[in-house]
Amino acid sequence: MSELKITSRTNLYAIIGDPIGHSLSPVMQNAAFKASGLDAVYIALRVESSMLRQAIEGFRAINILGFNVTIPHKVAVMKYLDELDVSAATIGAINTVVNRWGKLIGYNTDGSGALAALHEAGVDPQGRRILLLGAGGAARALAFSLAQTAERIIILNRTVSKAESLAEEVRQITGANVTHRKLDPLALSEEAASADLLVNTTSVGMHPRPEETLVDAKLLRPSMVVFDVVYSPPETRLLREAREVGAKPVGGLGMLIHQGAEAFKLWTGTEAPITTMTKAIEAVLGAG
Repeated sequence: MSELKITSRTNLYAIIGDPIGHSLSPVMQNAAFKASGLDAVYIALRVESSMLRQAIEGFRAINILGFNVTIPHKVAVMKYLDELDVSAATIGAINTVVNRWGKLIGYNTDGSGALAALHEAGVDPQGRRILLLGAGGAARALAFSLAQTAERIIILNRTVSKAESLAEEVRQITGANVTHRKLDPLALSEEAASADLLVNTTSVGMHPRPEETLVDAKLLRPSMVVFDVVYSPPETRLLREAREVGAKPVGGLGMLIHQGAEAFKLWTGTEAPITTMTKAIEAVLGAG
């Protein structure tokens, strides 16, 4: 591997979140910059919620040209930006920011990235009965995207008011059949029984606690598709148990790659080298 050369002209990009040590975005985006011949570097930065405003002001001050946003900042960061893309404003969460001549503009590539990952895995969400776990930033993006074609969506969240608010927003904007319940064992059991597509948008099962799961294995069925947006580890306990019962598991790596490719295009104006990005991640995971 050739040495990374950073100069005073090197453009800087980043991802912020808390935790952030698990992120594979730097591997993916740095491989994309190199393959595209761009003088740029991408780094991961842990930003606590109490320091979010200061971090964004700092990015503006040092002219970072773009950054990604992950848990838990996808909603909170919006109030520190100058403008929101129409889809990001509709969803009410962002995962990508472009610095356009000093103006910070928020976008959301999570929803389209998730749909691309599902289609790549041979899954068409049209007409599906969807059980969505969580009501945070990723859940918002997926709920709005899946609502376009789903038969119905039910949102389960531990804080029921957040599930209620999200369900109401999606209903009003899309006209879709969206309901909500509190995320507890009874609701999970009852709703999983009729779900075609189960989607985990929470961080449960993510490194460093990969053996955690919200869904008891006995609730999984062979006819189900189980989509977990967690990508570290690539196969969470939820996905492993789905595979073991004969359900179709879809991991979060595809969504990571496709949302990252869209972010790359927003930042650079050029198509992302998706094959290169995928191979870079696979190389790291294989080495692990």
